[in-house]
This record gives sequence, structure tokens and C-alpha cells, in this order.
Amino acid sequence: MSTSSPSAPAAAAVSDDRVVARAQSIKSVYVFEAPVRIWHWVNALAITALAITGYFIGSPLPTQPGEASANFLMGYIRFAHFAAGYLLAVGILGRLYWAVVGNHHARELFWVPIFQRAYWAETWGMLKWYAFVSARPGRYVGHNPLARLAMFFAFFLLTIFMIVTGFALYGEGAQMGSWQERMFGWVIPLFGQSQDVHTWHHLGMWGLICFVIIHVYAAIREDIMGRSSVVSTMISGHRTFKD
Repeated sequence: MSTSSPSAPAAAAVSDDRVVARAQSIKSVYVFEAPVRIWHWVNALAITALAITGYFIGSPLPTQPGEASANFLMGYIRFAHFAAGYLLAVGILGRLYWAVVGNHHARELFWVPIFQRAYWAETWGMLKWYAFVSARPGRYVGHNPLARLAMFFAFFLLTIFMIVTGFALYGEGAQMGSWQERMFGWVIPLFGQSQDVHTWHHLGMWGLICFVIIHVYAAIREDIMGRSSVVSTMISGHRTFKD
């Protein structure tokens, strides 16, 4: 005596029940407030503009034909670089302010609990996850421990270095007595000479570019393979957990 298979409508109903059960297991937590998200994307645009214009300042375009008054291409590039630099600096000041008045996730960028053994154990676990050694990552509402370490040392401190050295070089053009020269003029003698500051500033640019590449890769990878949303979280502010 043979047993009959369930009808198509019954099988579809079972499948729908599973989908509903899975949907109910997805939880959303509000993590990043609007000022943090706005700063993130404005900061991304500023760094992109700084990297492109900074590259051409270090490796200028060929001389343009015609009258000098009709060709101000490098002048426009330098202006865009300076404007983006101001935007980056003002954005960091605003982000520091929001770290004080915002929620506790807004402060994760500016300090790392390096003296906690549990933090380093979790960082090692995330490193194994990114190296495809671990099968599943940990669950974190804010930045995971490895991302937090990278954001502080490879982004925040490097960005402060770029702002300081950038304004020091800007102070040379603004000349003696300008506020840029008064506040940042000490940087050039510290490094030895102006060309040394140019070199370190240029290397810092490539350091930020490398950070951005790894940051974008890790965010997209986490969205696909991880247990929580990343890219959409910086748009909506909500982190969705998939299990």
C-alpha cells in the first residue's frame, strides 16, 4: 500500500509557515543616530575628493596650452582639496561633539578597551572569522572588536595626522601670521622640512585609501556572510540580526 505525497497547496502552506517563522526571528536594533550617519557619508565624500585632488597635486597634470589666465585647472584642484580638507576637519569636530551628547555607540570610534582581556579574545575571534577560519562571527550591536580597533588606529588617528599635516602645509601658502601657520607651523620643523611633511602627508593618503578599500570589503562581506546588517545600518540606523 503506497502513501500519497502531500498536495501542492499543503506543501506551499508549510513553506510559507517556515518563511514567516524565519521572518519573526529577525530582530532590529537602533544603533547609529542621524548625525552619525550623515557625518559618515559626508566624510566619505570628503575623503574621496581629497584622495583624487591630492593625487593630482602630488603628480600634477601637464602644462595647459594658451594664456595662463585662461587655464586655472590646478588652481581649481587645489581649491577643491582645501575645501574638502576644511569639511573633513569640521566634520571630525562635529563628530567629537556628538560622541559626548549621542548614544554610547557614537563613542566607539574614539577609544578602544585595550586593557581588557575579553576584548582581545573577541578581536581574535573576529580575525579568524575574516580569515575564513571560523564558521560564524560573534554578534555585536555596534562595531565588532576588530572593526573598532581598525577604526580607531587606521582611520581616526590617521585622519588627525592628515588634518594636522595638511593645515601645516596650507599654512606655508597662507604665510607667516595666518591662523593656520600659528596653530600648525610647529609641524614642519618637527618633521625636518617641508618636503618631509609633503612625503608623509602623501603616504597618509595611501594609508587612508587602503583603509577605505578594506572597510568597504569587510562591510559588504559582513552583509552577505555575517549574522547582521552593516551597509544598510549606516543608511537607516537600524542593525538587523538574521538569527
